[in-house]
Amino acid sequence: MEASQFKSDQYVRFCPGCGDHAICMALQKAMAQIGIPTHQVAVISGIGCSSRMPHYLNTYGFNTIHGRGGAIATGVKTSHPEITVWQMSGDGDCLAIGGNHFIHEIRRNVDLNVCMFNNRIYGLTKGQYSPTSPKGFVSKSSPFGTVERPFVPAQLVLGAGGTFFARTLDVDMPTTVDCLVAAQQHKGCSIVECLVNCVIFNNGTHAWIADREQRAEHSIILKHGEKMIFGKDRDKGLAVEIDPVTFVPKIIVVPADDPRVLTHDATQPDPTLHRLLGLMGQDRIVNVNAEVDNELPIALGVIRSVEADTYDQAVNRQIAEVREKTKAKSFDELTATLDTFLL
Repeated sequence: MEASQFKSDQYVRFCPGCGDHAICMALQKAMAQIGIPTHQVAVISGIGCSSRMPHYLNTYGFNTIHGRGGAIATGVKTSHPEITVWQMSGDGDCLAIGGNHFIHEIRRNVDLNVCMFNNRIYGLTKGQYSPTSPKGFVSKSSPFGTVERPFVPAQLVLGAGGTFFARTLDVDMPTTVDCLVAAQQHKGCSIVECLVNCVIFNNGTHAWIADREQRAEHSIILKHGEKMIFGKDRDKGLAVEIDPVTFVPKIIVVPADDPRVLTHDATQPDPTLHRLLGLMGQDRIVNVNAEVDNELPIALGVIRSVEADTYDQAVNRQIAEVREKTKAKSFDELTATLDTFLL
């Protein structure tokens, strides 16, 4: 299939330079690569800049209300398990008003592909700080700097029992397409954190990795079964060191030829190492006044992908089992079997 088959006839209204353009193109490329017909795909969203996405994809779609994309997407997938369901959401839509739906679709492991666009700002409502804005961030709603600690999406996803987490960057099209394809192929709730730039209200928020000259030194693209090596000259690797006093493990940077360099295993059931990888580089993100660890890169690519029973499978299996055992063959017969009372 061709990416053009997944392009709708609607004019794309993202601001010029917005990172959402790149994710939209990556989605179209990924959907074409996956090869599922357009009529077997549904794209659900809440409210926000990223939530315009159903209009720009030639699939079934539903633009719901603020923060409720996860609830609707769960309903669509549970009632029609044969459909591939994508959920488009932003850091505000997904982690603030929609935060409860977000953690529970992860906990339930609904077979959804969730793209969480993270530009660390409310763009559609014109520049208020969001749940991922760093502490001290100055915005229209925090003129003296926000005093709140932000969510780290990787930590939140893994804390909710997530089976799939990937992170990608708007200016890295190949990695973005790979992550989206992997998300669809995963059976369970797939979360892809898409780091995107808001050119109007938070321009340059990911500049330290978006800049082509710095990216190789400040990021690492994780691939299952491959050594964790990065750097412009591919001369750095990642290893784990245990603190001899606290016994707390931490990621350290070592030479690429060091035998301690880790091989990435995205399928490891224990999330300890995935959490450490997901938190790398977050000191640059969580506090604008924090001292930055210049050594540890931020992890991109698929960080975690483990198999587990899905909610939609379990629900439909249960329905089939109950139908097979019940003697009631109609709604009236079913209600007749229930407790009743007269007034």
